Amino acid sequence: MTNPLISARDAFAAANPEQRITLNGNEWGYIDAGEGPALVLIPGTLGRGDIFWQQIEALRGRLRIVAVTYPQTGGVAEWSDDLAALMDHLGIARASVLGSSLGGYLAQFFAATYPERTELLFAANTLHSAAGLSERPPYSSDLDAAPIEELRAGFGRGLGVWAETHPDQADLVELLMQEVGGRIPEPELRMRLKALKFAPELPLLELPADRRITVEGGDDPLIPEEMRAAVRALVQPSVAYRYAWGGHFPYAVRPGEYTAMLEQALGLDVTGPDWGTGGEREL
Repeated sequence: MTNPLISARDAFAAANPEQRITLNGNEWGYIDAGEGPALVLIPGTLGRGDIFWQQIEALRGRLRIVAVTYPQTGGVAEWSDDLAALMDHLGIARASVLGSSLGGYLAQFFAATYPERTELLFAANTLHSAAGLSERPPYSSDLDAAPIEELRAGFGRGLGVWAETHPDQADLVELLMQEVGGRIPEPELRMRLKALKFAPELPLLELPADRRITVEGGDDPLIPEEMRAAVRALVQPSVAYRYAWGGHFPYAVRPGEYTAMLEQALGLDVTGPDWGTGGEREL
C-alpha cells in the first residue's frame, strides 16, 4: 500500500533537490525556496531538510525558506558558524530560525552567538542541556565504532513502540524508518549523534524576550515534561506553543496547525486556529 506521506515527501524532493555547499570545511545540503522574510528550518536527528516539506509548500509564497541538512563533520559550535556563513552566501542579513530536537539545540546556540542575525528563535521539541546525555543510549555507545546496524536498530525499536501506541501515525513512522535505514547516510547519522553527545553548553541568550519562542508536545516521548520546563526556563519565551498531541514531530503529524503557528508568530496576514491568549498557546 502506498504511503501518502512518503509519496508527498518524495515528490517534493524530486521537484526541490538539495543544493550542496561547503562552509568552513563542512559540506551541507540545503533547500532555498520562496521569497520574502527569511526563515531557516533545522531538522532533528531523523530528518533531512525536506522533512519540513509541508511547511515549505504552504509558506513559500510569503517567506524565503532555507531548510538545511547536516554535514558529516563538525559539531554544534561549528555548525552555528556555518549557518551564519550560509546566510552570507545567500545574501540573508537576518532570519527567523526554527530548529527541532537536535536542530532546536543548534538554533538556541546560533541565536545566542548571533543575536543580531536572529529575527525570531523557535526552540522546538528540544533540550536545554546535553549534560548527562552521554550516559544514555544510543549516546553511551562508541559512536565511531558501534556497528551502524546496532544504532539503526535502536532507533527502530523506539519508533516501533511509538507505532504500536499510536497506530494513526504509522505512515510517519515508516517515513522515519526510511531516514534511519539509509536515506540519512551513515556518516551523517553518526555525526548527528556525536554532535549532541559532545555538545557544548548553551551560551547566554541575549536575544530580546519578544523574539524568543518555544514549541513543545505534551505527548513528546523524547522530551519529558521536566526537560520541557527547563527549556522554557532557559529560553524565557514571550510565547510558548504547546501541542496537546503530535509527539516529537508535530510539524509532520499536524502540519496545518504547525504552519498556522508559524503564520501567527511571523505576523503573516491569516486567520488561524484559536490558540488562546497570553504567553502560553495550546492546541
